[in-house]
Amino acid sequence: MRQARVTRRYRFCAAHRLHTDYLSPKENLATFGKCNNPNGHGHNYVVLVTVKSAVSAASGGGLDLGRLDQIVGEQVVARFDHHDLNQDPEFADCTTTGENLVLLIWGLLVKHLPAGQLEKVGLIETRDNYFEYAGSASPVPTLREA
Repeated sequence: MRQARVTRRYRFCAAHRLHTDYLSPKENLATFGKCNNPNGHGHNYVVLVTVKSAVSAASGGGLDLGRLDQIVGEQVVARFDHHDLNQDPEFADCTTTGENLVLLIWGLLVKHLPAGQLEKVGLIETRDNYFEYAGSASPVPTLREA
């Protein structure tokens, strides 16, 4: 059976502060610069979700894009849009970096999609920052374990 991949784009706006209690205030400032501002800062995030599916000979398609949109909307956009990422329980013990956020998004999505369907999650944070995770079919460890 033939397989195809499709990538859908989603957006959310969120604030955060790059800071860790494992570093002193001076070390946090040296490590994270202006992103360590105590008042935080925001981003207009773009999430790229790539899934694969079998292509139906009859319809030429095979992926229910409406269902994918619903899952991403409920699990990612509703959770993060216009929120402070530092207040999310998953970030209680780790820093709200793009790397950690893309891992979290993968973990939120992979358990709601058929096994092996989620191929990649990309996260555009700024013009210059893009994060990507292409993991296995099983959920990634919690951020505290990673």
